[in-house]
Amino acid sequence: MYKRAIFGELSKRFSEPRHFIQVLIGPRQVGKTTIAYQLAQSFKMPVHSVSCDEPEFKSASWIEQQWQSARIAAGKNGKKALLIIDEIQKINGWSETVKKLWDEDTKAKTSVYVLLLGSSSMLIQKGLGDSLAGRFEVLHASHWSFAEMSSAFGITFDQYTYYGGYPGAAALINNSARWSSYISEALIETTVSKDILQMTRVDKPALLRRLLELGCSYSGQVLSYTKIMGQLQDAGNTTTLAHYLDLLSGAGILCGLNKYSGQKVRQRGSSPKFQVYDNALITVQSKLKFSEAKADAEFWGRLTESCIGSHLLNSAKGKGLELFYWEDGSSELDFVLAKKGKAAAIEVKSGRKKQKAPGIDRFSKAFNADKKYLVGTGGIPFEEFVKIDIEELL
Repeated sequence: MYKRAIFGELSKRFSEPRHFIQVLIGPRQVGKTTIAYQLAQSFKMPVHSVSCDEPEFKSASWIEQQWQSARIAAGKNGKKALLIIDEIQKINGWSETVKKLWDEDTKAKTSVYVLLLGSSSMLIQKGLGDSLAGRFEVLHASHWSFAEMSSAFGITFDQYTYYGGYPGAAALINNSARWSSYISEALIETTVSKDILQMTRVDKPALLRRLLELGCSYSGQVLSYTKIMGQLQDAGNTTTLAHYLDLLSGAGILCGLNKYSGQKVRQRGSSPKFQVYDNALITVQSKLKFSEAKADAEFWGRLTESCIGSHLLNSAKGKGLELFYWEDGSSELDFVLAKKGKAAAIEVKSGRKKQKAPGIDRFSKAFNADKKYLVGTGGIPFEEFVKIDIEELL
């Protein structure tokens, strides 16, 4: 069963007295709907499950209609019913409507339990913050880890490094054309067109797409916004680029890691280090087949480092952990994992040549790192590192 921890936690919460709306956030095609289906199959209570994936046909009144169906089911049951709404962020004003209905049920002591699913964390979090404060709990469904992909599909770490953690693509890895088509069309294009452009005002959609391509090509590298604009035509200003990068990160595709400084303001103002959430986003653009990628030592080294970065990025979700990079002059540190004033310094050695010298000692001297890790050559093997519980790193 996919994401046993999430399934188990939701099962526990829906077995308890009704207290909070449960919200499950994650990128497309990582199994959120599968979890909801498994929950529906496992519960004895009535379950009413619907999707908002075609927003032009849905409205706030539609939410009320679905909610009423769950209320009727709860009334017949005499105890409780579960309402599951997928892609809730696609309905304008959804949070205000959910708040009104939830509060009505709370007052009337109607036991309608609610699970909301969303693939755009930015839009979901905005709705939660605007209207539903104190009424919800959030769980994050990330890209599949190596342990999950290995257990479910038997793939090796090298395969995971190249093909990434999309479960739907696992059956296609022996057919490069079909695999590439699936990643490009069913994942990247659908995410950009439906989860970003359809739901958010984007004045320059072509720029957003080019930024995505550039970010994937340079995953693992630090680029100033000035250099980014130099790579893109009609790039607008740094504020626009930073906003578009936030949108891509909210959709679980590409983020810009900030430089660690110990001060939030300075961290936010730093040049971003591009980091994909899944290596499939790099390899599908490279046009290199699996065997060709492995034969290219420089490319494979960069891919391996990106794999470690995506593992850290996804594993940190929902755990109060933040991921950064650090550099100072001629020295750099690949990753800094931080939480509540503590910092773990992580250096990755993949065999590829780097422009700057390892900065783990300089970082540790400047910030008194709580833990220091060497991953790869001469340190913790890559495959072993991605199996470590990320919270144990601090």
